Amino acid sequence: MSNKRRRVPSYFAALFFVLFLSGCASTATNMQMVPPDKITVAPEKGKSMVVFMRPSDVSGASQSSLFEIKKDTPSLIGVLEAREKISYQLEPGEHLFMVVGKNADFMSAELQANKTYYAHIMPKMGRWVGRFSLYPVPLNQLYSARLNERMESCKWVEKTAATNDWVNSNMADLQPKYIKYYAEWMKKDSSAKPKLLLQDGK
Repeated sequence: MSNKRRRVPSYFAALFFVLFLSGCASTATNMQMVPPDKITVAPEKGKSMVVFMRPSDVSGASQSSLFEIKKDTPSLIGVLEAREKISYQLEPGEHLFMVVGKNADFMSAELQANKTYYAHIMPKMGRWVGRFSLYPVPLNQLYSARLNERMESCKWVEKTAATNDWVNSNMADLQPKYIKYYAEWMKKDSSAKPKLLLQDGK
């Protein structure tokens, strides 16, 4: 009996902590589900599109904020939780994307007009929770069953005005992460920098 009494408070404390984090994640970002009739994975004529998905449940209580870097300034794409995906339309050409959790990590892209590209947001394995990286989906995986499974496991979301407000209020924390981790990323060999290649779209 005494052992059970000691375990129960620990269990409920842990459960409360998880629920607290989940609650913060669902109210802080104010992302919303995309109505089925508004879902699209094809860009407008002359544009490009990137679909970002977060198929893993690991670090499920942590948010991953996704940005495009424009003129050294993070521009919000969306804030994803586990099992969510978002489409992002943009101009063809060279681009740089950043994902932010406890860390920040980057992926560059060279995009062709009228094509859709895919990328994964994946947790970095290890003892650190809430750290994420971006991984491009290469041409040889575009039509794979694994990619289809991951796509189907994620629900479509989109940002709202409230999402922008939330990120803007936290920009003082985001900007230093961008500066610190981008400097580290730039020191890496080109082979260690993930990139969506021109031919990786469909």
